[in-house]
Amino acid sequence: MTIHASHASFPIRGMTCASCVNRVHRALESVEGISGVSVNFATETASVDFDPTTTTPIVLTHAVEDAGYEIPIQSHTINIGGMTCASCVSHLEKALRAIPEVLSASVNLATQSATISTWVGGASQAQLQEAITDAGYTITPQTEGDNAAKDSVSQSQEETTRQLVLQAILSGIAGLLVMLGTMNLLPGFSSLTIGTRHIVLFLITSIVLFWAGHPIYAAAWKAAKHQSVNMNTLIAIGTLSAFGYSTVATFFPSVFDTSGIPLAVYYDTAIIIIALILFGRYLETGAKNQTSSAIHTLMSLRPKTARIRRGEEEVDIPIDMVQSGDILIIRPGEHIPVDGVITEGHSTVNEAMLTGESVPTEKNSGSQVFTGTMNISGSFLFKAAAVGKDTVLAHIVQLVQEAQGSKPPIQRFADYIASIFVPAVLGIATLVFFLWWALGPEPALTYAILTFVAVLIIACPCALGLATPTAIMVGTGRGAEQGILIRHAEALETAHRVDTIVLDKTGTLTQGTPAVTDIIVPQWNEKELLRLAASLERRSEHPLAQAIVEHAKQQGLSLEEPQNFVSIPGQGVTGTIADQAVIIGNTTFMTQTLGMASVESVSSFMKPLAQAGKTPILIAINGQVEGIIGIADTIRPESKEAIQHLMQAGLKVVMLTGDHHQVAEAIAADLGITQFLAEILPDQKAAEIQKLQKNGSRHVAMVGDGINDAPALAQADIGIAIGTGTDVAMDTAQITLMSGDLRGIRKALQLSRATMRIIHQNLFWAFAYNIALIPLAAGILYPVFSRMGGVPSELHWLFGDYGFLQPVMAAAAMALSSVSVVTNSLRLRNISLD
Repeated sequence: MTIHASHASFPIRGMTCASCVNRVHRALESVEGISGVSVNFATETASVDFDPTTTTPIVLTHAVEDAGYEIPIQSHTINIGGMTCASCVSHLEKALRAIPEVLSASVNLATQSATISTWVGGASQAQLQEAITDAGYTITPQTEGDNAAKDSVSQSQEETTRQLVLQAILSGIAGLLVMLGTMNLLPGFSSLTIGTRHIVLFLITSIVLFWAGHPIYAAAWKAAKHQSVNMNTLIAIGTLSAFGYSTVATFFPSVFDTSGIPLAVYYDTAIIIIALILFGRYLETGAKNQTSSAIHTLMSLRPKTARIRRGEEEVDIPIDMVQSGDILIIRPGEHIPVDGVITEGHSTVNEAMLTGESVPTEKNSGSQVFTGTMNISGSFLFKAAAVGKDTVLAHIVQLVQEAQGSKPPIQRFADYIASIFVPAVLGIATLVFFLWWALGPEPALTYAILTFVAVLIIACPCALGLATPTAIMVGTGRGAEQGILIRHAEALETAHRVDTIVLDKTGTLTQGTPAVTDIIVPQWNEKELLRLAASLERRSEHPLAQAIVEHAKQQGLSLEEPQNFVSIPGQGVTGTIADQAVIIGNTTFMTQTLGMASVESVSSFMKPLAQAGKTPILIAINGQVEGIIGIADTIRPESKEAIQHLMQAGLKVVMLTGDHHQVAEAIAADLGITQFLAEILPDQKAAEIQKLQKNGSRHVAMVGDGINDAPALAQADIGIAIGTGTDVAMDTAQITLMSGDLRGIRKALQLSRATMRIIHQNLFWAFAYNIALIPLAAGILYPVFSRMGGVPSELHWLFGDYGFLQPVMAAAAMALSSVSVVTNSLRLRNISLD
C-alpha cells in the first residue's frame, strides 16, 4: 500500500551538541509512521516525513519533549463566519488538523471562532485562513483592535440581525398567505382553477423561498462543493423536496398516477419551514449575544477618549493615542482610561469590575489605578504605565475570551456525535422515505415525501453544538464579573470535583508582609518606646524595621532623625535618639551587647510570642531592655470565614507552610484548620500535593501566590492563584482570584458546579430531543393510531390523518430546541455566588 507522507519542519530548543542531535533523531525515528528524519544543529530545526494516518504533530512534539528538548508552540485565534451547527465544527476542525504543522484545533460554535496551536514558524495565519475558506467558511474581523474596528464589527452584526428579522417576518407573512391559498381561503382564489391557483402559489413561493432562504441554500451548496454536510444541508434538502414535489405536481401532474384526483401541493410547508428556521436563528442569535454580555460590558468600560496634560494645557485625545509616560487627568465620575500610578491628588475608586469587590478603594499619590475602574470622588493626575493590550483590563478580556473559546473534556463526546449526526439523519430520512412509499397509506408517495422532509427538518445538531460552549461563555463571564478569572474551560469541569483545598500560608492565608502585633513594656510608656524604636529603624531597610516604622506612622507619632546609626546585618541596629542610646535586635545580639542577664529579665514575655509564630524584637534604652515588639505576618481578615465556609461545604482544608511545627499548629488552631503540613521547603510543595492526590483525595486544589508556589499549582488538579501575588503564580494557575479574597475560592467552586449542572442539562436536552423526536417524525405513531382507528381530531393539526408529524411542526420544534439550550445557559447570569 502506498503511504502518502506529509512533510513538516519545526524548531527545537535545548540542543547544545552533536549528541543532542543524535538523541532527537533517535526519538523522532522511534515514532511509528516516520519515513524520514533530518535534525540540523546549526539551525536548531528538525524536518520529518510522516504518515498522517499513523502519527500526528502532537505525537512528534511529545517524542521530542520526552527526549528532554522543547518545541516552541504558538496559538492563533481566528473569527469565522458561516458556521451553523455542530457538524460545521467537526468539518472545520478536520480541515485545520490536516495541515501538517497544526498541533490542535478547537472550533467554538458559540463564539464563532477557532483556536489553533502550531509550531512556531510552522503554519502561518494566512495558511490557516486559507484552509478555513477552502472548507467553505469565511473569515470575520477580529475585535481586539481600536474602537473603530469594534464599532464596525458591531454594526455588521446589527445589520445581519436586521436582515434576519426582515427575512423571517416577510417569509412568515408569505407563508401564511400561501397556506390560506392552499386551503382556498384567499379572497378571489375560489374563482380560479386548481391549476391556476397552484401556479400563483408557485410564483409566490419561488420568489420568497429563494430570497429568504438564500443564505441557507448558499451555505448548503458550499458544503456540498467541499464534500461536506451540515444543518443547512438538511434544511435545504427538506424544503427543496417539498417545493420540488409541489412544482412537479403543478406543472407535470401526469407524472403521478392520481386517477384524475387533483394533487395536493406543499408550497406552504417549504416556505413556513424557512420562516420558522430564520425566526429560530434570530432568537438564537439574540440569546447567544447575551451569553457574551460580560465581555462586552468589560470592553465597554474602556473610555473612547482621555484627557492628558500637555505643558500647561489639557487636551482630549482618542484613547488609542495615549502613550506610556503621558500625564492624564481624572475627574469624579470618570472611568480611568489606562493603567498608571497617581502622581498628584487622592480619591476613592470603584474597582468592582476588576476584583468583584463593591467597596471603593482609597487611592493616594503612588497608588496604582487600572483601566475601566471608576473614579468616585476627588480629582487626580496619574502617569500612564500600561496602554492598549498591556492593561490589566485587556489581559482580563483576553483570558476570558480564551476560556470561552476553549473546550472542556465533556464536549468531546458531543463533538463525536455531531460529526456523524447529519450523515446518519440523511440515511434515516432516506430509509423512512422508501419504507412509507412501499408501506404507507395512499397517496403513499406524498406521505413518504412529507415524512422524509419532517425527519430532515426536526433533526437538530445545533443544540448539540451549543450545549457546552454557551454555558462556558456565560460561566466564565459571570466569573469575570466576580473577580474570578478562569483560564480554560477544563478548569470549570475539574473544579466541581475538588474535595481537598490546600492553602499556602504566607501571602495566601496571611497578608504576606510583616506587621506589629504586640508591644510589651513592663516599665516604659508604650508609645514613647515605639517612637524611639521607629525613629532608629527608619534608617534601616529591613522588612521588620519597616513594619515598626509603618506602625508608628499609623499611630501618628512624630519621629526624629537618629544619630550614630549603625546596622549589624542579621542582628540589629544601634544609635542615639534625643541623647538616649537605643539598641534594637534579636536575643543573640542583645546577649552579645548587654549580657545574658539583661535578656533573661524579659524571657518570660518572649516565649508566648515565639509559640504564636511571632518574631520578638528587643528594645534597649540606655543599656537596659525596656520592651519587646512582636512582629508577624498577620492573618487576612477574611481567612477564618473563608475556611469555615469551605469546611461547611464538606471540603477538607489543609494548610501548607515552611514554619516550625509548633508555630504552624498555633496558626492552624487560630484559623480552625485541623490538618496542616509544616516545615515544607519550597521545592517540596509539589511532592506534598502529589502525596495528597495518591492518598485517597480524588481532586486537590492548591491556592498560592508566590513564585515558589508555581510547581505546586501546576501539580494540583486545580491551581488557584491570588491576584495580589506574582505573575508566575497567576500564569501557572487555572483560576485567579483578582481581589485576593479567599472567599472567592468558594465562589469559584460554586460557579463550577452550577456551570456543569447547566451543561449536563443542555446535553441531556439535546440528546433527548433528537432521540425522542426523530422517531416521531419518522412515523413511529402510524401503527399506533391505525389500531386506534385514526388520529384523534384534537391532534390533527400535529399529526394529520394518519399519525405522520407535520413538517411545519417539525420546523417549529427544531427552531425552539437551540433557543431552549441557549436560554438555559443564560440562567447562569443570575446564579448567586456567596
